[in-house]
Amino acid sequence: MPRSGAEARRRLQQAALELYRERGFDRTTTAEIAARAGVNERTFFRHFPDKREVLFGGEADLRATLTREVAEAPDGLRPLDVLLHAFRKAGRLLEENRAFSEPRLEIIAATPTLRERELAKAASLTEAVAQALRQRGVADRLADLAAQTGWATFHHAAGAWLDDPEPGLDAHLLRAFDDLRDLSATVLT
Repeated sequence: MPRSGAEARRRLQQAALELYRERGFDRTTTAEIAARAGVNERTFFRHFPDKREVLFGGEADLRATLTREVAEAPDGLRPLDVLLHAFRKAGRLLEENRAFSEPRLEIIAATPTLRERELAKAASLTEAVAQALRQRGVADRLADLAAQTGWATFHHAAGAWLDDPEPGLDAHLLRAFDDLRDLSATVLT
């Protein structure tokens, strides 16, 4: 079996997901993950710095996609529309990896230390998106607010998509951003 490359990485991720679901994250070791994937533990550490990163390894790709798409969004869009553009492109990464995304979220939800890690990663991604908005000329306070609101809306849409995959993530994103606009335009009496 190959010990390096994309195939070994994929097998390690699959083995980790299986073991985390069977035994729980805290009771699974990197040696067990490597053994299940048919590689040695050293190979595991060539691909991931620790067993948490098996679940968070796609962050760099997501960050790169989001910041690139914010930068390349058409001129003349409002900040939330820029973010919708970027999240729609980034959403394709999630759709392509649904088989990984769904169990990943279940494992994170069941493990307090992973929920904490997820929050830290989300904060880092949100700051990267805010910085990309600033580079487009959006004022600091508005860039921060838009990035945080946009990330929450994206997260909401992704959760809805996992619950109801039929219309696709893109449809859930469009609806969530429409709901956000409606929410800000609603007058309460």
